[in-house]
Amino acid sequence: MRSDAAGLPVAIVGGGFSGTMTAVQLARRGVRSVLLDGGGRMHRGVAYSTAEPAHLLNVPSGKMSAWPDRAGHFAQWLGDDGTSFAERRGFGRYVEGIALAHDALIERREQGASAASPADGGWQIELADGSVVQASALVLASGNQPPAPMRVAEDAGALFVNNPWSQEAAAVVARIAEDGGDVLILGTGLTMIDTVLSLAAAGHKGRVLALSRRGLLPRSHAPHQPFAAAMEEVPAGKVLPLWRWLRRRSADVGFRAAVDSLRPHSQALWQAFPPAEQRRFLRHARPWWDVHRHRIAPQIGEQLATRVADWGLEIVAGRLRLLQADGDGLAATIMPRGSIEPLHRRFAATFNCTGPLGDIKRTRDPLLRQMLSGGLVRPDELGMGLAVDERSRAGSNAWAVGPLTKGCFWEIVAVPDIRGQAEAVAADIVRELTR
Repeated sequence: MRSDAAGLPVAIVGGGFSGTMTAVQLARRGVRSVLLDGGGRMHRGVAYSTAEPAHLLNVPSGKMSAWPDRAGHFAQWLGDDGTSFAERRGFGRYVEGIALAHDALIERREQGASAASPADGGWQIELADGSVVQASALVLASGNQPPAPMRVAEDAGALFVNNPWSQEAAAVVARIAEDGGDVLILGTGLTMIDTVLSLAAAGHKGRVLALSRRGLLPRSHAPHQPFAAAMEEVPAGKVLPLWRWLRRRSADVGFRAAVDSLRPHSQALWQAFPPAEQRRFLRHARPWWDVHRHRIAPQIGEQLATRVADWGLEIVAGRLRLLQADGDGLAATIMPRGSIEPLHRRFAATFNCTGPLGDIKRTRDPLLRQMLSGGLVRPDELGMGLAVDERSRAGSNAWAVGPLTKGCFWEIVAVPDIRGQAEAVAADIVRELTR
């Protein structure tokens, strides 16, 4: 890197866990950074900025340390034995506290980035207010992208909430809780569960119908005996042999132990798949993997079971055929799986909880759109996120961290994975700045 850029801070776009811990790891190495985030969620991001006490971590506190080399740090901060499922807002305070402890080397700008261009060996980043930041290096850490608009909901109007984590969604939850009415949720994964919990916390008394193609719910955590698997004994390179291995092991030791045994090898296994096998996994195996891998707190599982039992929550496998505004509500036509007769229902609101954007070229983030269109970064081979190398480099003096790199690393959306990547990226930036 040229010496006239080496003295500038590193610009990190995105102030959630990925961006914050990259900034902290740089600070530990004596490197200044500037965190750019216009979402009003500095240091907490979408995942940990919730104010709902009902929103719990999906991982026990003993595994949620922000530091790769200090296991149990979060549990110690929390003051428990590492087995609790803490409130997510508490984890947000924990991460914020770590960042504030490194204040001297971390600058914060409550502005989103709209454009970036190489300049004098570094980068020039234009912010939403028109100001400019000069940086020695650029880290893209904007996290999961909001879902793309759904064609089936084009005529649904304001009663269809496309981004369940937006202020709009919070306003609709409050209104539905006051006015009553049934709710349709598209998707039956973790985001659906959070929306159900938000509705319940707001006092919603109506029924909720959650719809997905397979109608699969995330499994709950439960005590189990750990099972270790060496990389060489796990089939690599093709989905079907790996899937058969996982089913056999699940029969022997239980699915929780079998799935967890792959965690140390998940990135290597993903990268061993050729692109055709990665696509096969996404088409056929991903829904089953997600509900067994991304488990929920036991107490949340019990709440869901109670709501399903008393018909407060209905899980339906099928497809949404039609959704349109109908007076002060929405008329929906649902085709249940295995049925030839459609289901016609009326709802007060609908939430899109199908998950984050899966095609990076459809992102509405102005910086990513500008950098992609200008060839400064490019999509990964699956189009899920950004192409990066083994050191998470996305371009010249540019790195990507967190969910933006899931196409290359797959298991890179949880704290235990991101904290290691943030440390490695910070070390790589320091090597680049000092070479």
